[in-house]
Amino acid sequence: MWVTLVTMRYLPAVAALLLLPLVPATANAAPSGTYYITSVRTGLNVAQSGTGVALHRPKGNEDHQQWRLSDGRFENTDSPGQCITRQLTMGSCSQGDTVHEPRQFGDQWEFFGLGSETRWYLTPVVNRTEPMPQDPRLDQMTFLTAHNAYANGVDGGFAPPFINLAKNQTRGIVQQLNDGVRGFMLDIHQTPDGAILCHNSCTLVSKPVALNVDVQRIVDFLRNNRSEIVTVFLEDYVSADVLRGELRRVQGLNDVLYRAEGVRENGWPTRSQLVSANKRLIIFTDHGKDGREDSGVLYQKDWTVENHWSMGSGLGTSDWSCYSRWDEKPLTATGTFQPLFVMNHFRDVPFGSTATADNSKLANRAQQFCQPAARKKPNYLSVDLYHLGNAAQAVQQLNSYVYRP
Repeated sequence: MWVTLVTMRYLPAVAALLLLPLVPATANAAPSGTYYITSVRTGLNVAQSGTGVALHRPKGNEDHQQWRLSDGRFENTDSPGQCITRQLTMGSCSQGDTVHEPRQFGDQWEFFGLGSETRWYLTPVVNRTEPMPQDPRLDQMTFLTAHNAYANGVDGGFAPPFINLAKNQTRGIVQQLNDGVRGFMLDIHQTPDGAILCHNSCTLVSKPVALNVDVQRIVDFLRNNRSEIVTVFLEDYVSADVLRGELRRVQGLNDVLYRAEGVRENGWPTRSQLVSANKRLIIFTDHGKDGREDSGVLYQKDWTVENHWSMGSGLGTSDWSCYSRWDEKPLTATGTFQPLFVMNHFRDVPFGSTATADNSKLANRAQQFCQPAARKKPNYLSVDLYHLGNAAQAVQQLNSYVYRP
């Protein structure tokens, strides 16, 4: 009885202790430093907009989106002395109503509401990194990826002759593999001959190439290079039956095909685990679930996040903003495992001079724009004309560290 009474006596205190992790932090516990303020729900950033604030697409340091946080005040780095008031206007930081009370909930914060958004990430503007582990997980690695890898003018035709001039790549799949490309974006369309690689329509395509031909090239490469990992991204316009039939024609595919078993429970495997199991080819499809996953392909929206595919037209200035391709899934999305981040870095139309300039800035955009926008390091850097602008150097740079938001 005494034990029971003592237990009952202290039960409120015990319950209070159990609830401590859920108690919001006070303003005094709020971090100091320079941050992006990102909506948890949408992935949009708080930006100074005239005399107020608004939610904009993440754009690094180009759109008044960096905020210096100190003592509960949010000062815009582009407007020294100007802070966010409780009325969500910009006012002198000396005003009392510029002091907010950030409350922390895990890696999320509450301090003001903007529209329907009340939960925020605070992502440091200065990247926080750690050295790359000796045996990194798949979500810690970065791979050079060829946008429209099939549209190269070497392996075969991909569009009517008058469009074949606008090649996304100028080297065939085999040479791309030998050059270090490890991600391949392929468009497939349905024809009486099966799944054919082409742009928009396969009508009038000269020397069409079937999907199984390029996948076989990749499987043969993996057979001869036992430590390599390759990923294929399908822009998929064929039926599930056609895709299954096409993949059945690839000899040795099932020996190397990775099906992501256990990832939801345990996270992504390490490089050595993939190599040891000999499961070194990942195939994603953007096609909705209709049973095609039975053939071993993975529905991309379930496993990745991806930024909008275009930086603008083929010439002129580019748009470096980094926001999700899918409105319903922000780049910051996470869960029981870390989604792989596919970073697109190309224009609507490929031109050699533009691709050279863009690719030379690939590491800068990845680290200063897209990495904080996603709160994760890009795992696939997708570019046009990958051999120009030294995109491989950007991949090497990202593979030297692990990013910590």
